[in-house]
Amino acid sequence: MKKIYGLLGKNIGYSFSRGYFSEKFEKENLDCEYNNFDLAKIEDLKEVINNPNIKGLNVTIPYKEEVISYLDNLDPIAKEIGAVNVIKLEKNHTLTGYNSDYYGFTESLIPLLNPTIKKALILGTGGASKAIAFALDRLEISHTFVSRNPDFNELSYNDLDEDTINSYKLIINCTPLGTHPNTENCPNIPYEYITKNHILYDLIYNPDQTTFMKKGAQQGAKVSNGLQMLILQAEKAWEIWNT
Repeated sequence: MKKIYGLLGKNIGYSFSRGYFSEKFEKENLDCEYNNFDLAKIEDLKEVINNPNIKGLNVTIPYKEEVISYLDNLDPIAKEIGAVNVIKLEKNHTLTGYNSDYYGFTESLIPLLNPTIKKALILGTGGASKAIAFALDRLEISHTFVSRNPDFNELSYNDLDEDTINSYKLIINCTPLGTHPNTENCPNIPYEYITKNHILYDLIYNPDQTTFMKKGAQQGAKVSNGLQMLILQAEKAWEIWNT
């Protein structure tokens, strides 16, 4: 019986995961398939998990937080983060939620860091940004969220002046701005204050160089897209499903 894995999300025709895992299954000669489960609403998850051949699921926008109430168990790290991107279907048919985003981000960020990086700006406040904040806490890098509708302790984009940009040397884009096909878009930050001491990290992987990254690179900053993070979180998901 072929094992089925898949991705839960909404409007996910672009899915990195399906391409990555389909290639992996073929290369490693595994009797598995990977499907996109494009759900109009999270309630439709019940229908997906009724298939006894489904062994594991990834979760993407916009369900990383909503899916939690449909799970039987939460890994302690996923519970602390408050977002899930991996679901394991246990042998007793219960669902356990995990977060491998934080792992993928941490492992892909560490090679870029230098000792001057003490503070980070996280652009966006969705499910992905929670895993990023958790990872930064573990790396002992303090962080501040930037939002179009800031809550207490968050900054608005209008607050980002030269002093702010100077004191936050790591800037992480957790918004979808700049994703294919709208590649000319980018977060509205004052790029003119970016320096060669900055790192601009974009969770987007398509295109491989976003406008956010290009504008940072023009100022001499070190830039990275989210591809390495995606590969690492996918491999971590595979490990979770198979242990």
